[in-house]
Amino acid sequence: MNRKALLGCGLAVTLGAAMFTTGCGNDGESGSGTTGSSAPLVGVDYPRSDTDFWNSYIKYAPQYAKELGVELKATNSQNDIANLISNAQTFISQGVKGVVMAPQDTAAIAPTLGQLEAKKIPVVTIDTRPDTGKVFMVVRADNRAYGTKACQFLGTKLGGKGKVVMLQGDLASINGRDRTEAFNECMKKDFPGITVFGEATDWKADVAAAKLQTRFASDPDIKGVYMQSSFALSGTLQILKQKGLQVPPSDPKHVFIVSNDGIPEELKDIGSGTIDATVSQPADLYAKYGLYYVKAAIDGKTFQPGPTDHGSTIIQVRDGLLEDQLAAPLVTQDGATIGGQPTLKFDDKTLWGNTA
Repeated sequence: MNRKALLGCGLAVTLGAAMFTTGCGNDGESGSGTTGSSAPLVGVDYPRSDTDFWNSYIKYAPQYAKELGVELKATNSQNDIANLISNAQTFISQGVKGVVMAPQDTAAIAPTLGQLEAKKIPVVTIDTRPDTGKVFMVVRADNRAYGTKACQFLGTKLGGKGKVVMLQGDLASINGRDRTEAFNECMKKDFPGITVFGEATDWKADVAAAKLQTRFASDPDIKGVYMQSSFALSGTLQILKQKGLQVPPSDPKHVFIVSNDGIPEELKDIGSGTIDATVSQPADLYAKYGLYYVKAAIDGKTFQPGPTDHGSTIIQVRDGLLEDQLAAPLVTQDGATIGGQPTLKFDDKTLWGNTA
């Protein structure tokens, strides 16, 4: 793969936000990657380790660190913004040359970005985009497209009628907001005969299961579920099984389920007909291009909006903030187009979940 900058010059990207200090600390610090004076030291904060998706990301990061020639210092903020802020302090004290992070609270991270900018430490964010402040590059997929794809799939399968539950992520995260807003807008525009029940879950599996159980108790005729992440997969399937609704798609009692992530378990469940679709978030490419861009920043490279050499598109989100939007395909059992959305078959070998 050609790893040179897309263009030798373009929009210069800088960081900027208010200064902020906090106590130092780390969670799960470790060193990995290449060794030697020529390898820049990069701090990578893993956002959590309680989902298959993020555990896959954690597995890929050291592999790509070796390939790209960087040395890692890793922490794990465990879905806690206070931990992430503390871990950033640790990175500064360790003398890292760049930081890769995936802040789950995309508003509260801005002051820490300002502190890193003051230290001339470039930051790349993975999967999420800060609400304010500037980073060198955001590496994520189009999360609004996630919501639209799920809407088109469920709306088409239900013939534009019925009730669906949307198990939302944390609305403090831009990902939760993007997926929720796009799903609701699509349903209102294209499938006004479908009633959507939005249930906020804070990305927590137990909260998602409890709210889905309550919703089925009050509305037993639910015919579709949109899980904004695979964190809700186990609990959702357990509830459907308890209610005798875990049946093949050909059965009239079938509840259509669309998930997000593309983990191996989801692909297996699609193949068996237990769930119906997922949007495959590229855990492998998040790790790869997060490290690629932070190394590029350390090397003084710049980028500008437009197509990349790895099949994605860089967009300008706002002044000084660029986002590389990686591909995230809709995955189904048969790989057929549905609701105008192209899909990949669950066993497609290009899906990272089939090689993890």
